[in-house]
Amino acid sequence: MPVDGLTIASYATGVSPRSRSQQRLVRRWSSDAPERGRKPHALATEEPLAIELDGVRVATTMRTPGHDFELAVGFCHNEGLLGGEQVVEVKYCANGSAAATAFNIVSVSTAGRAPEATPRLATTTSSCGFCGTDEIDELAARLDPVIGDRVDWAVLAGAPDQLRSKQELFDATGAVHAAGVVESNGTVSLVREDVGRHNAVDKLAGRLLLDAKLPATGQAVVVSGRASFELVHKAWAAGFRALVAVSAPTALAAATAQRAGLQLAGFARDGSLEIYVD
Repeated sequence: MPVDGLTIASYATGVSPRSRSQQRLVRRWSSDAPERGRKPHALATEEPLAIELDGVRVATTMRTPGHDFELAVGFCHNEGLLGGEQVVEVKYCANGSAAATAFNIVSVSTAGRAPEATPRLATTTSSCGFCGTDEIDELAARLDPVIGDRVDWAVLAGAPDQLRSKQELFDATGAVHAAGVVESNGTVSLVREDVGRHNAVDKLAGRLLLDAKLPATGQAVVVSGRASFELVHKAWAAGFRALVAVSAPTALAAATAQRAGLQLAGFARDGSLEIYVD
């Protein structure tokens, strides 16, 4: 189906038929009252997703199935692999059956117009997708400082509570991170969940790109957990004006946000936050 000139094959949103959670029987134990019976408990699904750009495998990331096309497109954009070229097609497994590969390969195409991609065979973990600090300056150098009006801190302080209320998969499993788009009026308009916090942000960026809404000028991104360098970099690449995290940023994340001109706050809980970059 065409979306702003983009052909999306197989599934319009890349929603894999693979379940986002799986049931397992568990038994609760405590020193006071061990329980002998078992009961079902939902576990978050974690499976590899291979991302290909114009026929070259550029990443394999551990992710929660769902919104796979957004993840692949967002990853390619945020890592600078598209080179400003338009995505013309996204589909499961360009060279075979999607079912045969368990819907774990997504192919992104720019019809060969993007810069020649470098194969990347190592697996990106669900906790941190950035590999190699040697590229930090190179990655940052290709991005211009963020633009747009500053986001009010009162807006950002209220975002984590909104995000938490929309974390359906976390409620079921307790094992996934979330990221959300914060509008200038404080509304969290779009939420994505994944075992990898960086995947959740890539999924947001991918959705916005597919909807022709990047750069995310004047918007903010709220994330569960800490703010790593990688999350700051992805927020910068997507054009967000601010990043707010439930936990603390790293020193490198704060320094990178300063370089980007990106507002950065952490420990955003109960209506308060710590401002690291104003």
